[in-house]
Amino acid sequence: MIWLTWRQFRVQFLVVASVILAAAIFLAVTGPGLLDSYHRLTDTFLQSLGYERLNPLLYVVGQVLLYAVPPVIGAFWGAPLISRELETGTHRLVWSQSVSRQRWLATKLGLTGLAAIAITGVLSLAVTWWSDPIDDAVNAGQDSNVYLPRMFPAVFSARGLVPVGYAAFAFALGVAIGLVIRRTLVALAVTLAAVILIQVLTPTLIRPHLMAPTESYLTVSLDNLRGFMLSGDTQPPQVKAIEVTSGSVAAWKLSDQTVDKNGNKVSTLPSWMIDCEPGPPNATPRVPSPKATACFQRLADEGYRQHIKYFAADKFWALQWREFGLFVLLALLLSGFSFWRIRRDLS
Repeated sequence: MIWLTWRQFRVQFLVVASVILAAAIFLAVTGPGLLDSYHRLTDTFLQSLGYERLNPLLYVVGQVLLYAVPPVIGAFWGAPLISRELETGTHRLVWSQSVSRQRWLATKLGLTGLAAIAITGVLSLAVTWWSDPIDDAVNAGQDSNVYLPRMFPAVFSARGLVPVGYAAFAFALGVAIGLVIRRTLVALAVTLAAVILIQVLTPTLIRPHLMAPTESYLTVSLDNLRGFMLSGDTQPPQVKAIEVTSGSVAAWKLSDQTVDKNGNKVSTLPSWMIDCEPGPPNATPRVPSPKATACFQRLADEGYRQHIKYFAADKFWALQWREFGLFVLLALLLSGFSFWRIRRDLS
């Protein structure tokens, strides 16, 4: 059974594994040079990357690959694994011999699933290790409009354990969908769409609820004010919302709401808040006008504060383990469903 499974699966495996192995080797070769630049340039490291071409390109390619691998594994490894056999009827030949349905499915799931986890783990390890100097520089507070903190959703899903969990889940989902639909092309398309949709929705609908965020109440000041959300054509314009910094470098902010002295959310902000606008954000140093100073003082006196929720940078691995564990658990549940389905519903 193992040899037969390998012969059926080897083409898909060799194509994906070759791409991932080539990427991992390239990252392993260029990584030491990036690390050396980080140690030499310290505070200007991210700025220096703006004058390079290769390393910024590798940074993007690594993330794109880690986003692409789970849908590819789910659609091209998981979905056809059983559906192709059911569609062509070749499963009957195996079942008519001394191989039980459970053993047949267990061999296919075990060999292919472990291969999916292994190659995704290799790629994620290579990308996480290579990107570590950039992530450390961002976490240290170096400014960049290109490189985001690793806690941010766009980067978090392409680091550490999470891509491995996604790959395991995508593979198990593809197998389960193939068992239900029994048509290879349809199962492939459905799996591809489902995995991409889950990748898009997870940072918004699932990740914020995996652990309790840090909450704080901040008095708005020139030092923490990031900007206003304005609306209307009136003069002065209506202030709809205020945004402040969390005070935690490289944190992922989930919410930022203005509350009154009783802690109630303020839906309509007073018109005088526009006076807190301190001037152009690129002015150095930012010096508030007397009107802005009086506005900030009035905000404090009347009890207006910003209620913010965020995940600090030091929660990265705790959140990684929770999301990884969730998707591995879902993969196990889907695998259990596949065993139930093949035992109960397939003749």
